[in-house]
Amino acid sequence: MFNSQTGCIMRIVYCISGTCNSGGMERVLSNKANYLAAHGYEVTIVTTDQRGRRPFFALDGRIECVDLDVNYETNNGKSFFNKLVHYPFKQLKHKRRLTKVLNLIKPDITVSMFCNDVAFLPSIQDGSKKVLEVHFSRFKRLQYDRKGLWRLADKWRNRNEQRQVACFDKFVVLTHEDKDYWEGHANIEVIPNAQTFACDVPAALESKTVVAVGRYTYQKGFDMLLRAWRRVCDSIDDWQLHIVGEGEMKESLQQQILDLSLEDRVELCPATSDIQSVYREASVLVLSSRYEGFGMVLLEAQTAGVPTVSFDCKCGPSDIVADGVTGYLVPANDIPALAEKLLVLMRDETLRKQMGRNAFADASRFSEKAVMQRWTDLFENFR
Repeated sequence: MFNSQTGCIMRIVYCISGTCNSGGMERVLSNKANYLAAHGYEVTIVTTDQRGRRPFFALDGRIECVDLDVNYETNNGKSFFNKLVHYPFKQLKHKRRLTKVLNLIKPDITVSMFCNDVAFLPSIQDGSKKVLEVHFSRFKRLQYDRKGLWRLADKWRNRNEQRQVACFDKFVVLTHEDKDYWEGHANIEVIPNAQTFACDVPAALESKTVVAVGRYTYQKGFDMLLRAWRRVCDSIDDWQLHIVGEGEMKESLQQQILDLSLEDRVELCPATSDIQSVYREASVLVLSSRYEGFGMVLLEAQTAGVPTVSFDCKCGPSDIVADGVTGYLVPANDIPALAEKLLVLMRDETLRKQMGRNAFADASRFSEKAVMQRWTDLFENFR
């Protein structure tokens, strides 16, 4: 943003490990970067694994994209010891190349998306303020529920993160629930995600379709959702479940669908950049995650006026869903309760539409204008 007092344009660099691909964090980053570029900021997005691929979500033409060609995702073996051997070398390459880019761009603010740069970014002496924003909950690593040496590594990283976040000028979390888990750091701020699109009218909620959206990973709990959907199908026979996403568990989910005899009642749909259309064609959104950082799909559904049924996992759903008003929260991992509340909304069109209207109205508190004002205030306070 141009400042009339200093005569300067503020330069913002976002650092994300991996790619500007199809995930929720990437969608949030794309919308945030587009907003800032449209409001006079110079924005650069730095990735590590883009490898010539186009960003999945459209970016403003004024945004510069730089890839460091570190390639954390290159398959050097998935064993613990392979990771242990290769990761330090990639970290050194990452720091060296990012330092060069930052010294060339000379940003006012460098934002880490809490990725592979978190350990070394504050030590880069390029003159920029360092901001860390987290898109997962405090105890995410422990919620991986990995075993053996991986479990020990997750515990070590979980403890180490308390020290790392203190090194940044500002640390931004998504929910007040999560803030309480970070043990009172003086640099902490709460800024939720913003709506990624706007709707003039709520969805009709007349299709017999329940939708789930997210990567096909352990975190999203689609294996539990399929078990809940089996219970639903035992009670009602004319609704469909669409699971929209992509990921490493696609084959196992497809096999589970066959094992549960759900091949005529469930469709695994590819990820799409036109997510608004997905919600507008649905009547209920279900979230079966084991953990979240915010639960962006809940906000997106509410923006479209779609009621939700969600596990009350850590963290995010309880900040977004008003239980019994805009949807239902059920105890985390409680498969029978998830199925029960889905059936309530599927059977009662009047209730479904009332909750959809409530959700549509409530989503305004997460408007792009309101949330981005909090971000620009944070940035401008660094001048």
